[in-house]
Amino acid sequence: MHKGRSITLKHLLIENQRKIGLQFSSDKVIQGLVDSIPGMKWSVEFNMHYLPNTKPNLEHIFKIFKGEVWVNGNYFFAIKKLHNDNPKVDVEWFRNRKLGADRKPCPEEYLSKLEILRYSNNRVRAYVNCFEAFINHFKETEPLEINENEIREYLQKLIRDGKSNSYVNQALNSIKFYYEVVNGMPNRFYSIERSRKKKCLPDVLSKDEILGIIKNTNNLKHRCIVELLYSSGLRRNELLQLRPSDIDSKRMMVRERQGKGSKDRLTVLSKNTLNDLRQYFKEYRPKNFLFEGVNGKSYSTSSVLNIIVNAAKKAGINRRVTPHMLRHSFATHLLEKGTDMRHIQLLLGHGSTRTTEIYTHVADRSFMKIEDLLS
Repeated sequence: MHKGRSITLKHLLIENQRKIGLQFSSDKVIQGLVDSIPGMKWSVEFNMHYLPNTKPNLEHIFKIFKGEVWVNGNYFFAIKKLHNDNPKVDVEWFRNRKLGADRKPCPEEYLSKLEILRYSNNRVRAYVNCFEAFINHFKETEPLEINENEIREYLQKLIRDGKSNSYVNQALNSIKFYYEVVNGMPNRFYSIERSRKKKCLPDVLSKDEILGIIKNTNNLKHRCIVELLYSSGLRRNELLQLRPSDIDSKRMMVRERQGKGSKDRLTVLSKNTLNDLRQYFKEYRPKNFLFEGVNGKSYSTSSVLNIIVNAAKKAGINRRVTPHMLRHSFATHLLEKGTDMRHIQLLLGHGSTRTTEIYTHVADRSFMKIEDLLS
């Protein structure tokens, strides 16, 4: 029916007006149909035909190409996933802040979209802070008037200022969110280059150091937190979102709901950790979250960090220790014991074994097979 013919719809912004771009390979039939559409114009800048972005024009496009040309709307009708299981998003703090008279606040439509899509509070904070830094760099210019070259120059400035690659990428994500999600222009800045992520080896603790940290915790609650981070390979935020019902003592599993990437997964539960958790349940009686702070709310991320740092100091570990190092140690120690890479990948919740393979660079087992050249 379509005989291999297709066009792709694109969002364009021309003279601050939203347009429907039509992108297609040279074809006489398609060109004839395009020329027959009233009001069709050509953009030298984008190298494609376009129409004003209106509902009647969109309907007319589908009507005129029906049965002759396949219309690809994948880029035009972007489907954004709702993060329904994330905790309640708190954007009121950003709305109620007192900013200096010369500082531009994050647009209300930006905050509303973050709220509607229910992004995690951590991502909300990062996006708002990065986007406000961006719009305040261009104080005299409206965001929709900032072009691609200016955005590229801004990102290059961040690099010159010594910002990390992860910060630069976060800044770009916050900018793309405004144009692509808030304003519905999915392809406006798709050609901007991204900073390469630094490939650093994970910092890993020895088994004795882990046991030393556990031994030097202040109380049973702190002990259980450290044990779960290590023996189940949990991320800090995943640990703090655990509910009492997520501990499955019959199957010796821990259920992580909507972890990184909004994915559920199961990981292992240590017998020693389970014994301590049973005692912890009797003593603390958690209701909403497995580890609760004030008024039944989830324990804070800073509190978990302080637990790890203080216990490590007491254990005589003379380097900075973080909660994520326990997760790295979990993966590395499993690999050293001969656990299959695929199993470790599933326990960690990695989307690909490529991510998990980095632990082969720090596992003792990887080096034991290498012959000593000086022996």
